[in-house]
This record gives sequence, C-alpha cells and structure tokens, in this order.
Amino acid sequence: MTQAFIEHVNITVGSPERTAEMLSQLFGWQVRWKGPSADGGRTIHTGTANHYVAVYARKDTDGAPIKHIKGQPLNHIGVVVDDLDAVEERAISLGLKPFSHGDYDPGKRFYLFDTDGIEWEIVSYSAVTS
Repeated sequence: MTQAFIEHVNITVGSPERTAEMLSQLFGWQVRWKGPSADGGRTIHTGTANHYVAVYARKDTDGAPIKHIKGQPLNHIGVVVDDLDAVEERAISLGLKPFSHGDYDPGKRFYLFDTDGIEWEIVSYSAVTS
C-alpha cells in the first residue's frame, strides 16, 4: 500500500488574497490555482507542486477578518520549514506575533495567529540529526 499523505487543507477566510499572500511571503509558496468556487465564493490554492492550502471565501464575504475561535473545530495547521528563524523574521515583518516557542524533540517550533484567527505551528527539524 502507498503511504497516505495530506494533499491539501481547505480553510475559510475573510480574504483569500490576503491569506494567500501571507502564505507566499512566509513560506515561498506559489499560487497554483485561483477562481470561482462553491456557492459563488472564490478560492486560491497556495503551496508547492505536491501540497497546498486552499483558502476560500463565501460570496458574501467583504474581506474583513473572520476571527475564528481556536479549537472550533481547528486547533492549528503545522508547516515544516528549513529555516525557522528566517520564517519568524518574515512573520514579524508582516505584523504577525510569534509565540510559544518550543525546543523539544523532535524539533523547534513557534506558533502564530493569522488575521482570521487561524493558528499556525511553524516547525523545523533541520537541527535534528539521526
């Protein structure tokens, strides 16, 4: 059997353009697709050739942040990066506030909330050796 993996996550946001730009700036991801989607809304797929985050807005969304409540139903989305410090610097330059820095097996990490209140865990295993 082939190893299963997550190809994408689809999240609802106030502005797909704002969130896609944030993801591109933080992680160097590219827009893979954008266009109209379910119920008259719009979606942007941002990520790599193999994995992406679909950011969706309903047709009646005015671009204002949604302000999701952590844990209802999503706790956070984890993204693995090579250079944790560089991503943290980019996050701060975007006005995001990294918190809860951790350095425990198997890697280092920090968390941040985006404009819509979605929590992201940014983790690096680069310093870990086998």
